[in-house]
Amino acid sequence: MARQSDTRARIQAVARELFASQGVRDTSLRQISERLGITKPALYYHFASREDLVRSIVQPMVDDLERFVAARERTPEHDAAGRRRLLEDYFELMWRHRDVTVMVVRDLSTLAELNLAERMFDWRRRLIVLLLGPEVSATQHIRATVALGGMSDCTVEYAHLPLEQVKGAAVEAAAAALGPGTPS
Repeated sequence: MARQSDTRARIQAVARELFASQGVRDTSLRQISERLGITKPALYYHFASREDLVRSIVQPMVDDLERFVAARERTPEHDAAGRRRLLEDYFELMWRHRDVTVMVVRDLSTLAELNLAERMFDWRRRLIVLLLGPEVSATQHIRATVALGGMSDCTVEYAHLPLEQVKGAAVEAAAAALGPGTPS
């Protein structure tokens, strides 16, 4: 059993690397199996299809984001320190999954194939409510979108730098984007 899970993990690691560098659509299962030195039928033993393989790589991020937002909704913090913690923790979550974000951004059709687009917009809307409350102006909503989206972009654009260097600057910029009129 351990050997099966090792092979499965190796397949996911190689696929993640190829998907991020070439895009999901431009990476064949044959390329993945050749890189691993296994047959395509052996790959199909572990994953029924390319979509199944992609889903297995993306699902941990989906699950983590859902748990993150749901946990924050159960114990919201509405003061400035709580908002800052939310931004910091969100950044760290996105940093852990930056390879998946690169993969998805490189081939946006992955969002549609896995029905992720609406879920991502839903998480963002829920995070905005946690940051600013349920009643926000269009300007506040735009600022929060810039804050959250900018932090996510930084996890990809600056992935080659140390976490501490990127996180501090990204969270500070996100907090500034929220603006001085952020409700407490």
